[in-house]
Amino acid sequence: MLQQTTVVAVVPYYEKFLLRFPDVAALAAAPVEAVMQAWAGLGYYARARNLHRCAQAVVARGGFPPDLAGLRSLPGIGPYTAAAIAAIAFGVPAVPVDGNVERVMSRLAGITAPLPTSKPAIAEAARRAGDSPAARARPSDFAQALFDLGASVCTPTKPNCLLCPWRGHCVANRLGIAAELPRKLPKAKRPIRYGAVFWLTDAAGWVLLRKRKPSGLLGGMTELPGTEWRSEPWDAVTEAPMAASWRAAGQVVHVFTHFELRLDVYSAQVETIAAEGFLLAVGELGSAALPSLMRKCVAMATRNG
Repeated sequence: MLQQTTVVAVVPYYEKFLLRFPDVAALAAAPVEAVMQAWAGLGYYARARNLHRCAQAVVARGGFPPDLAGLRSLPGIGPYTAAAIAAIAFGVPAVPVDGNVERVMSRLAGITAPLPTSKPAIAEAARRAGDSPAARARPSDFAQALFDLGASVCTPTKPNCLLCPWRGHCVANRLGIAAELPRKLPKAKRPIRYGAVFWLTDAAGWVLLRKRKPSGLLGGMTELPGTEWRSEPWDAVTEAPMAASWRAAGQVVHVFTHFELRLDVYSAQVETIAAEGFLLAVGELGSAALPSLMRKCVAMATRNG
């Protein structure tokens, strides 16, 4: 949950998640729809699908693999997560490289090439640091110490080099460029994509919803019916799920990691809904597995529709 989400946002989700799925076996046995519902609002939903698949894989093999290769074979476990679990849970000499560790290693080794091109050099610097006798003797403590060093001393701005235990070995400190590292390539302008969603209700108080396909962005989540997302705006209301007196309710702007999405929201009420999807009572939307993007659209439709 803490990958791509802040601690403040995660804590209430984490507590509720553990009440609902108290151990790996309970998570593995749960339907994926229940996991997605518990995750709704956290974003990056592939994490939830991989977490569920990972729990099933762990249960099937009788426990967590205690080595890097075995951990990397689990769904959703990449190099950083595998190294963190291996070092902290199993005492394997491995250095997990997150943003904090990238910063520490960039400065310690004086790596001036910009991210992301400097990642191989950073990984090599981390490997060398992890090969020291002290690090190999206490891999878990070493990993945690690196995290804490980056979070509290070797900070992104105004690093407190006077308090750093590595200041005598730090190339960036010696050159007086610690605050400049790690360097980054200029960010490319975030592209904009366009689409529309449709808030369709009937006289009995039902709203039309549908499920997104399992893979891809927001995969497996519940959503309002809508169009594909395109690089240019167009008259998207022509793709409404059925003929009705559609009214424009406004536009929702939502920022994903790699692009900005602008969704026009249209609303209509009909006597009977005859369109592909499924119906849910409007009053039950609070318990539906709606991603935050769709909750923004629902709020706009009910406010302005």
